[in-house]
Amino acid sequence: MTADDIFRRFEELGVLITNNHFVYASGRHGSAYVNKDALYPHTAAVRELCQSLAGAFVGHGIEAVAGPTVGGVILATWTAYLLSQAELRDVLACYAEERVGADGHKERYFGRGYDQLIRDRRVLIVEDVLNTGGSVKLVVDAVVRAGGTPVAVRALCNRGAVAAEDVGGVSVSALVDLALESWPADACPLCRRGVPVSPLVGKGARS
Repeated sequence: MTADDIFRRFEELGVLITNNHFVYASGRHGSAYVNKDALYPHTAAVRELCQSLAGAFVGHGIEAVAGPTVGGVILATWTAYLLSQAELRDVLACYAEERVGADGHKERYFGRGYDQLIRDRRVLIVEDVLNTGGSVKLVVDAVVRAGGTPVAVRALCNRGAVAAEDVGGVSVSALVDLALESWPADACPLCRRGVPVSPLVGKGARS
């Protein structure tokens, strides 16, 4: 799939919403939103996109694919399956859960015995949307703690210009790179024009 194909698919499924007024998790405002949750009910589209995620790593010796809960579970499973089909061998799928670490900060970890599946294996880390890279870096750190080798981060969409230095030095790639303009709440031109905040997605849905 080309980047244009993916953009069209995102718009068809309501993943990319434009020409509205949104409040992001950061508190900034913008006119476009990546609603990743709209993708997952459409299994044919998920498979097609994961084929593109997997295709870039056929022949790279990937032994396991890991993602963060929640959406990364689906992406990891499909991507591992498609790599297994392409390479005629078993590529494992695991996911990293969230908890509070000993230092009081959030971290990701491989529970349920998945840490043993990560150990001594080459791991591809998948994610749906990269914003700052902070969340996926926690998965990279979890792979290292479990004794695995993080080979790369591969995402559906990189909307924050996330690079290797943001995720612990692991290479980063995405099916599409998307720059969404945003503003601090007190400088939002949409607020000044009186455009109401969307109640459907983003922080507006929780206010």
